[in-house]
Amino acid sequence: MALLTQARFPDISENAGHYESFYLKAAHPAGGKAVWIRHTIHRRPGHEPSASVWFTWFDADAAGPQATKATFAVAELSFPASGYIQVGDSVLEPGHAHGGAASESLAATWDLRFTTEGEPLHHLPYEFLYRSKLPKTKLLSPHPCARYSGSITVADARIEIDSWPGMVGHNWGAEHAERWIWIHAADLGGSAGDYVDIAMGRVKIGPGTSPWVANGRIVIEGEPHRLGGFRGTYGTEIAEAPTTCEFTIPGKNVNVKGRVSAPAKDFVAWVYADPKGPEHHAMNCSIADLELRIERPHKRHAQIDVPGGAVYELGTRDHDHGHPVQPYPDG
Repeated sequence: MALLTQARFPDISENAGHYESFYLKAAHPAGGKAVWIRHTIHRRPGHEPSASVWFTWFDADAAGPQATKATFAVAELSFPASGYIQVGDSVLEPGHAHGGAASESLAATWDLRFTTEGEPLHHLPYEFLYRSKLPKTKLLSPHPCARYSGSITVADARIEIDSWPGMVGHNWGAEHAERWIWIHAADLGGSAGDYVDIAMGRVKIGPGTSPWVANGRIVIEGEPHRLGGFRGTYGTEIAEAPTTCEFTIPGKNVNVKGRVSAPAKDFVAWVYADPKGPEHHAMNCSIADLELRIERPHKRHAQIDVPGGAVYELGTRDHDHGHPVQPYPDG
């Protein structure tokens, strides 16, 4: 399957709605601290597009995350030949992310180098699905297991980052899933190169909503296992809430059971606009606790805990989740 990391926006009709995101996450190896940075494009059908840079610093010892967002006209958006995306002065390219975002409430800058381990992860199991109209959301992780070093500045505080595990992701489409969950953690059990990256979604089908469909991968003891898939809905169990999710996701020669959770204070909530509307709210905690039980034939079951180093993101049209929403419009 070819790597499809290049931006899709330049090939989209001017009259079509489109959103696209390149994002990264890095968490302290001991947990409790993490940075999340997102570069986005948004266009409503027939309207002028806009581009934004989003930033969140998570610290379990603080009262809550520190977040900011800067939005630019399309003239400030470009796609360097050697990189993935540039919005304003913020650039994400292979091996390097640098830039900044400032608002009235917070200014942040970053200069991060990263190395990667393992193969890219195409969450959709077949390449033709990345070219077809359905599903309307496309997702891949060009670097599902990365390691970051450098520094970030949050307000007046400089934070050194030294070999923090994380990832780089890319998604795009005509509309968001009706409801979605993203779970990610790297260095499972302290093993470099082991990670879990799972995206789960429910989509609108007429007046109803589909069951949960999960797609992802877990690498355990250096061995990769595909998880979920459109044929793997049988056996998939998801029980989600605004601060926690319990899940069972089968895969080929593996069954993964887990729980991800964090205190409400450690979540950041954003408005995520659909190109055709209405809006979603997305709640993200990148310092969540993750408990995994990995069951494999002819092997002892593995129990792995990732304290304060996992991502739990929940996207929903519900607005009664209890998390204060960042004061930045989208789209």
